Amino acid sequence: MSMRTPHQEVEGLLPSAVPVRFVAEDGTDAGRPAGYRAPEDGTLVEAYRRMVLGRRFDRQATALTKQGRLAVYPSSRGQEACQIAGVLALREDDWLFPTYRDSVALVARGMDPVEVLTLLRGGWHCGYDPAATRVAPQCTPLATQTIHAVGMADAMRRKGEDGVVMAFVGDGGTSEGDFHEALNYAGVLRAPVVFFVQNNKYAISVPLAKQTAAPALAYKGIGYGIRSEQVDGNDLVAVLSVLTAATEHARSGNGPFLVEAHTYRMDSHTNADDASRYREDEEVARWEAADPLARLETHLRGRGLLSEEDVASAQEAAEEYAARLRDRMAADPETDPFELFDHVFAEPTPQLREQRALLASEMLPGED
Repeated sequence: MSMRTPHQEVEGLLPSAVPVRFVAEDGTDAGRPAGYRAPEDGTLVEAYRRMVLGRRFDRQATALTKQGRLAVYPSSRGQEACQIAGVLALREDDWLFPTYRDSVALVARGMDPVEVLTLLRGGWHCGYDPAATRVAPQCTPLATQTIHAVGMADAMRRKGEDGVVMAFVGDGGTSEGDFHEALNYAGVLRAPVVFFVQNNKYAISVPLAKQTAAPALAYKGIGYGIRSEQVDGNDLVAVLSVLTAATEHARSGNGPFLVEAHTYRMDSHTNADDASRYREDEEVARWEAADPLARLETHLRGRGLLSEEDVASAQEAAEEYAARLRDRMAADPETDPFELFDHVFAEPTPQLREQRALLASEMLPGED
């Protein structure tokens, strides 16, 4: 039996020296990275359709905040290649653990957009059934979902399932203790989990250079014995190829995988943020030129995989999708404030009963 030296072990974990790329920013072929397979043509065309729909959904959700229909919305414009590729790399029986910025990924997975936006509308629950959709609630506290994802992956393995769990996390989340605990936990257990870091360069207003001195966030996996890679996050072809390899790695019993995608958040952190206070217009313009949707469209057109009719059809479908969402969100939801006290404990505590009675006295005079 051959034994690998410590040096060989480390070499097997290291990411590429530069981010993996298949398609250049102008949509032309950037070459075939060693060790990675290009996705099927049909998959790329489907990815394009979902990106068009996802971007229109994102624009509509942003507009809904201005109309008072959403309390807050964290846009993922500019990150669609990551969102769509993450979903396409998973099977239906795999689990996804998203963050608050991953609504586009959820609708790309086929979930009801109104249910996806329930949490951001101010609902008391996530809006959908995690068990039925195999999508955990969108997580607002940074990185707490990563350790939950490892637990789910370990549970699936113990039950004899061959499913994979993918945990989305932002660059800011990699500075949290939960993230490092999750990596350690996953590495020791060799759990079938993929950590997908969408490095959009800012943790709200904190630039990456003030978050870490690491040459790339992908190197954070090495210390925990986790195979890692970095990829051009605005090149859907590359992101899908790398994530597909990562899920196959985890599904085959080879342990966890960490992927860092270099991308950019084109809009402000949320509708309550003003990004112009901490980044320059020139920087935004440079990333606008690397737009992932325009890059994929140009690439597919150049290969003869996308016609004018295909583009028009995708845009028309996206507009119809947005119109239906707008109409449904225009209706005021039927809510029962007393649901706040349900499902907290199996048996309500004296404090909960007291709080419920107080609300009843304020809302329903004469009742207790």
